[in-house]
Formats: sequence, C-alpha cells, structure tokens
Amino acid sequence: MADSVAVKPQHAATQPARGGHRSTKRSRREARAAYLFLAPWFVGLLVITVGPIFASLYLSFTDYSLLEEAKWVGFDNYVKMFTEDPRFISSLKVTTIYVVVSVPLQLAFALVLALVLDRGLRGLSIYRSIFYLPSLLGGSVAIAILWRKVFGSDGLVNAVLAVFGIQGPGWVGDPDTALGTLILLHVWTFGAPMIIFLAGLRQIPASYYEAAAVDGAGVLRQFKSITLPLLTPIIFFNLVLEIIKSFQSFTQAFIVSNGKGGPADSTLFYTLYLYLQGFKSYDMGYAAAMAWILLLIIAGLTGVNFLASKYWVFYGDTK
Repeated sequence: MADSVAVKPQHAATQPARGGHRSTKRSRREARAAYLFLAPWFVGLLVITVGPIFASLYLSFTDYSLLEEAKWVGFDNYVKMFTEDPRFISSLKVTTIYVVVSVPLQLAFALVLALVLDRGLRGLSIYRSIFYLPSLLGGSVAIAILWRKVFGSDGLVNAVLAVFGIQGPGWVGDPDTALGTLILLHVWTFGAPMIIFLAGLRQIPASYYEAAAVDGAGVLRQFKSITLPLLTPIIFFNLVLEIIKSFQSFTQAFIVSNGKGGPADSTLFYTLYLYLQGFKSYDMGYAAAMAWILLLIIAGLTGVNFLASKYWVFYGDTK
C-alpha cells in the first residue's frame, strides 16, 4: 500500500518532463521551418546587399576600370576628391543647394495641402489619389522628358509667357535657372509627405481645437499652439526621409541634362557625377569612393537630425 502510494507521485512527476520534451522538439521543428522559409531572404541579403557593400568598400581603395584587375592605391581616391577634382566639389555644392531649397519647400507645400484636405472635403479619397500621383510619377523617365519639354525654349512655360508679351529663356538650358526647374520638379512630388501629414492631422483630437476656440484662440493661434507641436514627429519623419531621397536623386538630372550635368555643371548632381565616373570614365574605384562619401554624408545628416530633434520634436508631454 505504501509502495503504491510512493510510486504515484513519482509517475505524475515524470509527465510534465515528457510533455516538455515534446514541446521542445516541436519548437525546434518550427524554428527549422522558419529558417528554411527565411533562407532565400538571408541569401539575398548576403549576395545582393552585404556582399556588394563590402566589395565597394574594398574597391574604393583601388584603381579599378572594370576592364582590368583592381590595383590597391590606398586613400588616393579620397585625397583626389577633395584636392584635385573641382567637378566633385561642384557636384556636392549643386546637390546641397538642391536639398536645402527643395526639401523645405516640398514639406511646406505638402503640409498646406494636407491642412486643406483635412477640412472635410467631399470626395476626399479622390483628391488624395490625385495629389499622390506626382509622387508615383515624379521620378520616372517620362516625367523628366516632359519636364524638359515644358521648360524648353519653345515649351509650355514660354508659350504662356508669350501671351503676356514676355520672352522667356530656355529654362533648362540656362545655368541660372536649370537647377530651379529640378527643384520645382521635386516640390511637385509632394504626394507622399502630404498623405503622411494628413494621417497625422487626423490623429489630433478635435476636443483640443474646441477648447482653444472657447478660450478665444483663432485659426493661426490654434495652428501654432496645437497643430504644429503635435505634428512635429511627423515633420521630423518626413524631413529625414526626404533628405535621404533628395541626396539620391538621379533620373531627373540625367534626363534634363542629357546625362552630362549641364549647362556648365549647373545640374551635376552627386549621383550623376558618380555615374559618369563609374560607367562613362570607367573609374569604378573612384565611383565606389564617392558612394562611401555619400553614405557618410547622409548618415551624418541623419544623426544630426536625430540629435537636434530633442529640441523641437514633441512626443506627448515631452520635448
């Protein structure tokens, strides 16, 4: 009797262990299945992304023409950029002007349209779709070709000016205005940040505006004290994305300038000059070094934005 009583607890104690063993085996099978399904993504990450990144880092320290074996030259490519290549400095200057001017203008225009659409227009979904189209089409070759035609010497803009007796210049052929046409094209692709701004506006409680109105705050006061502070995280998000995207702009400048960055290097974007060095001059080592400098510039600006965000971005009750 005592023996049987002693055995039962021992038998009961072994059951959870067996169940736990089965659970462990099932977890391992599920993990193996998960890794098997993820294997194509890992292979793509290593072969298409990580591998080329390290390959380009190596090539940036070499003299490589795509046709001959790469020769190690150390930091010569990087020294040449800042001391012997005026077109590199020019491309950096043009791109910086493009980013500094076009990004704030685009975000301001997108915010204004988002505020207009947030007022409860009938058929809002249709307006959202129409205004989002430029973001889908703005980076295409077709739009760049159309832009070159519109701002050409006999384009639509000059045709409109001629109605008022004004003789317009060849906008894309004039060094003083060519970059401005590309800035205008970038501002025109306002759809994506506008949609994000509109989503942020929809998250602001209406009770805040009602309370402000009771206290006598006008529209401008409400925008300054309620809308703008609560939208700062959205503004910050759009700002970081658009800066990164603007530094990577290529198609517009390539098409408008016929792949040369003219006139007088006024549209010589950084990425366009990188392309010319790598695939026109066959100096792939130098192009790889330029790519890494661009990576450092974008990473540095992104880091500065994140550090500065604590002074102007509001998250709830914090600043």
